[in-house]
This record gives sequence, structure tokens and C-alpha cells, in this order.
Amino acid sequence: MSPRNAMAVAAAMLAAGIIGCGAAAAQTAADLVGTWEVVSVDNVSAEGKRTPAFGQNPKGIVMFDRGGRYVELILRADLPKIAAGNRTQGTPEENKGIAQGVLAFYGPYTVVGNVVTLTVDGSSFPNWTGGDQKRTVTAYSKDEMTWTNTVGSSGGLVELVARRVR
Repeated sequence: MSPRNAMAVAAAMLAAGIIGCGAAAAQTAADLVGTWEVVSVDNVSAEGKRTPAFGQNPKGIVMFDRGGRYVELILRADLPKIAAGNRTQGTPEENKGIAQGVLAFYGPYTVVGNVVTLTVDGSSFPNWTGGDQKRTVTAYSKDEMTWTNTVGSSGGLVELVARRVR
């Protein structure tokens, strides 16, 4: 086999998940089933600079069920309270802080190799509704997962780290 053919075979095997690339990655949807607590969500610049996308100590969960459905919810830990005590009566500043500090979406999901495709049935960021969001799992163990999204809701590359809830 020529070196060029050998490289093509190796690339195909890597893409199919037959051989690994050093970091463990989820291989099936069953690997993800359960509830994951969000540990961090960072915007990552081209230079590698990290900025917390939802502030320090974001709150949130990502849940995957056996039937192929997911829900993801991420909140800033410091969301403003609404002084009026009624969620429909927030001030413009309160509403802006909440809108920029919450991301929630849900729908069906699939896993092929280390790519999780989240089809968005509904989202607090309406631009995503009706489309697919792809997440590349860059590190995976039974207790912790890291994935990246190249088109984050605030623009650019986003890295999310989540820990399995037991």
C-alpha cells in the first residue's frame, strides 16, 4: 500500500471512530445518556485567550435521554433579580442582563464518532431554532466531557466542560 493510500485509510478509520486520536471521545449516544452539570463555558479566541461566556461559575445542565432527546440550559450565576417581583415587568436593564445571561435549547440529538449534532426545536436564542448545532467532543470520560462549538451564540469558538451528575 502506498503511503498516500495508507494515510487515506488511517484518516477514514479515525473519522469512523475505529482508531483514536489520543483523547478519549464519546463513541455512541449511549455514552452521553444522563445529566451533566456545566462546569465552565469559555469563548476561546484565535490566539487561545479564554473569556468566560457566562461569567465566573456558570450554572447549567445538559441532559441526554435514551430516546435521542436533549435539553441544554446555561445561566450566569449573577443574573439580575427583577425588582418588581414579576418576570413580565423587568426593566430594560434587568431584561437585557437576563437575555444575555441565559441560553436554553432542546430537541433531538445524534452522535457520530466524536461529533454530537443537536437539532434545535426551540431556543432562547431564536436564531438557532430549526437548525443543527454541532459539538465536537475533545475529551471524554464516564464522569467528564469537554466539547467545542465553532459557532457559539456570542460568536466564535466556545468550549464547554461538563461533569456527569451521579
